[in-house]
Amino acid sequence: MANVLTIALNPAVDFSSRTQTVRPTRKTRVSGMRCDPGGGGINVARVISRLGGEAETLVLAGGEIGAILGRLIREEGIACHAMAIAGQTRIGFTVFEESTGLEYRFVPEGPAIGENELEPCLDLIDTHEAGFVVASGSLPAGVPDDTYATMAERAAARGAKFVLDTSGIGLKTVLEKTRVYLVKPSRGELEQYVGRRLDEEGIRQAAVAIVERGAAELVAVTMGDDGALLASTAGVLRLPAVHVRVRSAVGAGDSFLGAMIWALAEGRETERAFRLGVAAGAAAVMTPGTELCRREDVLSLAQRVG
Repeated sequence: MANVLTIALNPAVDFSSRTQTVRPTRKTRVSGMRCDPGGGGINVARVISRLGGEAETLVLAGGEIGAILGRLIREEGIACHAMAIAGQTRIGFTVFEESTGLEYRFVPEGPAIGENELEPCLDLIDTHEAGFVVASGSLPAGVPDDTYATMAERAAARGAKFVLDTSGIGLKTVLEKTRVYLVKPSRGELEQYVGRRLDEEGIRQAAVAIVERGAAELVAVTMGDDGALLASTAGVLRLPAVHVRVRSAVGAGDSFLGAMIWALAEGRETERAFRLGVAAGAAAVMTPGTELCRREDVLSLAQRVG
């Protein structure tokens, strides 16, 4: 078994393309179509695989689109635990408008999940031997608010390090009910969690507070063009962004997390893993659509971090 198990409870098959101009009513002809398996946990596993590591991914998948999702994951060389659901796996669509440089992202809600469909996921966490369990992405409709907290407790019970990248009630419930190894909110997700806008000092204080009360050992906050911040019991590390030519913002956060977990699973020091995460986030925006980061770009940009 791989040392990293990633979880995507609300995955998607993501299509991305480009067009000159997006207009209402009239047909918008697109080109450069590509199709990728999507969802935070899947993207984290894709990045780990591209960097030379091994990860397995656990997904809820249903219908014809779910079958396509499983095939796309396997084509990337990633072992996939696809748990069957009655609903149809969702399809996401991204269009890059060449005339303005704007990107339009269409993200459906996804199917509702029953308790009987969620239980096999919890059973796998109990029995899988991965040292890192990474839950990334939104909670699907129908599951309890404390689903990620339950997963964190089950992973910890067998000695695994639980990593969380989510928002809203899923993030809030975990940080209030249990303890995780690493949590990675974006600036916006952290602001939503604390209930107010945050300047840089506010971000620092909020991240440190999470560590000090024992909710997370590490808090990595991604801040887009402003870089990232890592809070731990050792202190706070603040890194600026690596400025590159932006082609798409899709998957930057997932690439950051994937690179950081890959490095930690390989036994790298926390600071080194954080720097690789910043490099991977920058590398991701250099690629179009849902392509994510490339290994050669990550390693090259890592020399420029900080």
